[in-house]
Amino acid sequence: MKAQEFRDMTSDEIERKMTELKEQLFKLKLKLSTKQIEKTSQIKTIKQDIARALTVLKQKKNGKEAVNVGKK
Repeated sequence: MKAQEFRDMTSDEIERKMTELKEQLFKLKLKLSTKQIEKTSQIKTIKQDIARALTVLKQKKNGKEAVNVGKK
């Protein structure tokens, strides 16, 4: 997911999405340990999504405006 998608969500929705992502990460790690996973890059992508969600959640809780990096 992109950061903007997280910014459009409420704090509760972000927390629910993070819970889903953490569950997916857990399942992928289990598959990795049993060598059943085909795309190991999925783990990295989910970790990045969790980090994005945490960043946006922290910004919302601090009351800061979303920063549009690279947009003109």
